[in-house]
Amino acid sequence: MTSPGAAASPAGYRRILLKLSGEALAGAAAGAGVDPEVLYLVAREVRSVRDAGVDVAIVVGGGNIVRGVQMAEKTGVARVTADYMGLLATVINALALQDAMEREGLETRVQTAVEMRQVAEPYIRRRAIRHLEKGRVVIFAGGTGSPYFTTDTAAALRAIEIEADAILMAKKGVDGVYDKDPRDSRDATRFRTLDYMEVLNRGLKVMDATATSLCMDNGMPIIVFDITRPGNVKRAVFKEEIGTLVAGGAGHERRPRGREGAHAEGD
Repeated sequence: MTSPGAAASPAGYRRILLKLSGEALAGAAAGAGVDPEVLYLVAREVRSVRDAGVDVAIVVGGGNIVRGVQMAEKTGVARVTADYMGLLATVINALALQDAMEREGLETRVQTAVEMRQVAEPYIRRRAIRHLEKGRVVIFAGGTGSPYFTTDTAAALRAIEIEADAILMAKKGVDGVYDKDPRDSRDATRFRTLDYMEVLNRGLKVMDATATSLCMDNGMPIIVFDITRPGNVKRAVFKEEIGTLVAGGAGHERRPRGREGAHAEGD
């Protein structure tokens, strides 16, 4: 495994945040728990970029177990309670992903936005950065810790907080952003690049509007790609032309990362 001090190629991103939906973890049997084949595919993909010296953080969703909005609509459970149930579902996925990654020889830490110290660390930004600097994969669970906010918003927030270079939005079987649903329309056209305002104005399903606006305000690039094709994470990290790149339109440049994590506590 790559030593913590190794550096990624200058042509690639040095620190990424990978956003995994719960539906992607369910594999072919959507909504039916966690598919071990998908877990180990993701673990191998992450190891390939860690071996290249890239810092990797992950935000995981919980839609394969509980989706807050749907739970509230179908059962009458209060929306706030249903959202907290979905929050707990992301922790289940994070623990499964952690186990798969450690079986691949990766060092990992799970951090949750709501404290549950028996199974994971609480989210502390400086500690998370320090873990990344030591070569560990950090899995963020529990969304933002608040109801009404999606795990897309959590991904945007965490990426900005840890000073990631880009968000990699992993999709299941869809290789980018299209002008219409490619599963329903044979003439659907994939966008190579988009700017944030175009995503918002056209209502394109990259991530929710709150998350997109947060990325726009902070100049955070988003790469939408198909996670089910082996090698795609590494291709995205080294800026090969895959999927759809969302960037620009905000007048902001990503600032160089600071050294805050270097003095943070935690091992």
